[in-house]
Amino acid sequence: MQWKQDFTPIADQLWLSAIVALIPILYFFWALAVKRMKGHVAGLTTLLLAVVLAVIAYRMPAGKAVMSVTQGAVYGLLPIGWIIITSVFLYKLTVKTGHFDIIRNSVVSLTEDRRLQALLIAFSFGAFLEGAAGFGAPVAISAALLVGLGFNPLYAAGICLIANTAPVAFGAVGIPIISMEGPTGVPAMEISKMVGRQLPFLSVFIPFYLVLIMAGWKKTVEVFPAIIVSGVSFALTQYLSSNFLGPELPDILSSLVSIVALAVFLKYWKPKSTFRFATESEVAAAGQTARATHRGGEVFRAWSPFLVLTALISLWGIPQVKAALTGHYEGTNALLKAINAIGSHLTFMPPVPGLNNQILNASGQPIAAVYKLELLGAAGTAILLAAVVTKFIVGISWKDWSRTFVETLNELKYPIITIASVVGFAYIANSSGMSTTLGMALAKTGSFFPFFSPILGWLGVFITGSDTSSNLLFGNLQKVTATSIGMDPVLALAANSSGGVVGKMISPQSIAVACAAVGLTGKESDLFRFTVKHSLFLIILIGILVYLQSTVLSWMIP
Repeated sequence: MQWKQDFTPIADQLWLSAIVALIPILYFFWALAVKRMKGHVAGLTTLLLAVVLAVIAYRMPAGKAVMSVTQGAVYGLLPIGWIIITSVFLYKLTVKTGHFDIIRNSVVSLTEDRRLQALLIAFSFGAFLEGAAGFGAPVAISAALLVGLGFNPLYAAGICLIANTAPVAFGAVGIPIISMEGPTGVPAMEISKMVGRQLPFLSVFIPFYLVLIMAGWKKTVEVFPAIIVSGVSFALTQYLSSNFLGPELPDILSSLVSIVALAVFLKYWKPKSTFRFATESEVAAAGQTARATHRGGEVFRAWSPFLVLTALISLWGIPQVKAALTGHYEGTNALLKAINAIGSHLTFMPPVPGLNNQILNASGQPIAAVYKLELLGAAGTAILLAAVVTKFIVGISWKDWSRTFVETLNELKYPIITIASVVGFAYIANSSGMSTTLGMALAKTGSFFPFFSPILGWLGVFITGSDTSSNLLFGNLQKVTATSIGMDPVLALAANSSGGVVGKMISPQSIAVACAAVGLTGKESDLFRFTVKHSLFLIILIGILVYLQSTVLSWMIP
């Protein structure tokens, strides 16, 4: 029996319904920030609360609510959980074989300064991974690298989450922006141009903000020239590529330009003093300085697993290859057709029992619900393949390789439960109508909507963990609301994506991924407390920027 969504179920009042819809989000904030619950406990109890509210307050049939949760949980396992498992596994292989020591030394040879290491790895390299793969790979891999270099795990995770804001809107080869074109009818290129006139301001600011968080004002001023090189080279490339090439390449091009520019700059410039964390002992610091140098071939071999990873993730992200890996390729290339034949047998899209086409949206249209299982096309499979290649590069036996994989699975069992539960919450919030209720309430802010427009995207990413999902969830609502108040709809759509990027650092999924990568399982509340204040500060800045662009800076709209 079909069920129609009701976005104002409480006395037919939008604001009362919005307050009820907000309860699970407020509870999750309270569970992590105040009660400091373990991530999987906070995630599971938030999910349970959301199901109860969906059934009682929103009158969603219990069976449909449960099946919606299973759909989200499956998506939490594949592709998101699969990326985390394989990323951490690859990192552990390099550690167990001693090759990560060489990687550490190669970075130290470029700079021993923690501030500059954060710029290179958390900001630039993380942005490259975001552009190529998205999901949890950038934070998982770059945070693990920083911990291996000697960063405090909490700082490593927090810094990588904050650094990951600049590239998110153009992540996974531009999918967040490309995905908005279909439901809204606005060309992706126009949205790309507008986002490219918002995020570069953030991209210039983030490197400075990262170092300020790490080291304080005086130590930040010491490396200001490096910050300028890192941020300006990234932002300028991001603006040019998003406005003249499209949404697919800004992250990849910007990150590469930023890495090369900063690496070359550091060949000719050094800060007055070398910054390390207060928790690092003098003995450890001296030992790091005294480590032996390695030949070029050794350094290349040590970095090879991550070079292979980068190549494969980039390959997996090419639209034609992605289509073949998931069995949807319709071209004539013989190799891709062969891959397509395999991919079609490893892609499963079974309908969710009792849920597929059983929920009607506000327009009375049925909503499709399938379990999306792309075994070959998932980015995690590309990372696993990189781990197989790494087995031969580092010379580890199959027995030890397999044992390391089992160890990784055991270490990540609680983070995977956290991820599955919070994605389940995202799905029940969407299918019950709670997310749309919140969006409709924010859309009622009238002339102040330009300020709240990015907050809607921020809220969407907090709930779903994905800028793409947030854009799909609220894109059309942004367009309709903007048109009704005389705001340029392109600006509103861009604001949704730009605001979403700073919601990523507090998304339960991102928090769980980061903690899993650096060995802080069970400490999700500490990381949430670390990032939430920065997320709130940055979303206010973006809200102000969008409001100005809708009024005095309207000339910036393409």
